[in-house]
Amino acid sequence: MSVRRRIATADGIAAVEAVLAGADARATVALASRYLLEQLADEAEGHTVEVRVPPFGAVQAVDGPRHTRGTPPNVVEMDAATWIALATGSLHWDAAVADLRVTASGQRASLADNLPLRWGRMVP
Repeated sequence: MSVRRRIATADGIAAVEAVLAGADARATVALASRYLLEQLADEAEGHTVEVRVPPFGAVQAVDGPRHTRGTPPNVVEMDAATWIALATGSLHWDAAVADLRVTASGQRASLADNLPLRWGRMVP
């Protein structure tokens, strides 16, 4: 079962490409962040890890035990610039964690195996 998309693919790709080209308008960054979160939820379908990119959005992803109440046991949180860099492949997971750009708590709180995403442009 795939994730229901709220952002049109063409709009999401355009926003990601604009941010990668240097756009920093809040609406564009928000759209790119949300589109990439949707893409993560689609590619790594599941409910084991909650990925948060405040204030723009959050998704549950990664196959494994389902979380149903209270604070999730596996949480990954980062700012939008870090999320976009990770999702598009310009930043590696281990480097982001080492530089404290990502907060990850829980035994399964890693996206290393799920990044970069196939967001519309060929990624390395």
